[in-house]
Amino acid sequence: MELQRNRNSVYQIGYHIVWCTKYRKQILTDQIAEDMQELLTKIAEDNNFTIESMEIMPDHIHLFVTATPNHLIASMIKALKGVSARYLFKKHPYLKKQLWGGHLWNPNYYVGTVGNISEQTIKKYIETQKKAGD
Repeated sequence: MELQRNRNSVYQIGYHIVWCTKYRKQILTDQIAEDMQELLTKIAEDNNFTIESMEIMPDHIHLFVTATPNHLIASMIKALKGVSARYLFKKHPYLKKQLWGGHLWNPNYYVGTVGNISEQTIKKYIETQKKAGD
């Protein structure tokens, strides 16, 4: 992951995001998986963040996403899950019958930050700043 720059910041922000289908139903296969891949890429483009890599499993999705400091992770996930659910239910209406409550996604998700510097390195750097300034 390269350092990025904008008008007032230098950043390197990456997220590993995972979310599951409701009831872990294995519905993300064949044409639905293809539609999902195209759709998630478009949602990211429309919202000015980048999906660096993606794996669509039958019952969950893994993404590696890079973004700017202006992007809120909750807003990115809301866009990815909300828009994709509406689109898939519209294009594949039979999915609602497979998902008892009419929801495509489990409401939970996992997100982990990705970086090149460990927590221990950052803590040590911060702790030594006052000593370095003396």
